[in-house]
Amino acid sequence: MNKLLEFIEIETGENIEFSVIWLHGLGASGHDFEPIVPELKLLSRPGIRFLFPHAPIRPITINGGASMRGWYDINSLDFESRNQDDEGIVESVTLIDELIANEIDRGISENNILLAGFSQGGAIALQAGLTLPRKIAGIIALSTYLPMTAESVAGISDEKLKTPIFMAHGVIDEVIRVQYAQASRDKLQSRDANVEWHEYDIAHSVSNEEVDDLSLWLRRLFGM
Repeated sequence: MNKLLEFIEIETGENIEFSVIWLHGLGASGHDFEPIVPELKLLSRPGIRFLFPHAPIRPITINGGASMRGWYDINSLDFESRNQDDEGIVESVTLIDELIANEIDRGISENNILLAGFSQGGAIALQAGLTLPRKIAGIIALSTYLPMTAESVAGISDEKLKTPIFMAHGVIDEVIRVQYAQASRDKLQSRDANVEWHEYDIAHSVSNEEVDDLSLWLRRLFGM
């Protein structure tokens, strides 16, 4: 077993029933999305534990080989290209699975654990949520894409595709163009996946409206 990823932890109440493992984007850290917890305006019951892990430091090809926190290497902004770092993606999915296992050891039911992520972190959240042999509560995928081929999506079980997925993207995103996110959404919807899709007039970022929509989705999921 790998050494467990270091993470920041925030709890919204005393009796913790849910865990949200939230993955940051390329070059950021677990601190990046700490401020979103109060912005989601969730109730203190049921209690939710947010984990914000720090990705490993690795060289990133598209940034001239500079080393930074990243869940996998990126060679190109063509996210439909198959020239992607599959090995790095598998490695990060394994690291996230170990965080899930750790939360289960801490008393959280597997089906009360959510995966969330922004940009590259969202890609790992989708990949892990749809491929790991676990029945999790849901997936949040912000400004991201699914790094799986249509053939791979065809192999996802019907039961796994019932997992609630919140996907959101900015229509003027210059980093991951909205067409890649829409293509990922279409792959999933072609399998009748449980996807709630949102578009916003923003770039590669998160808006107040998006946070409000996500808050409503989470409250429904948590039974608030």
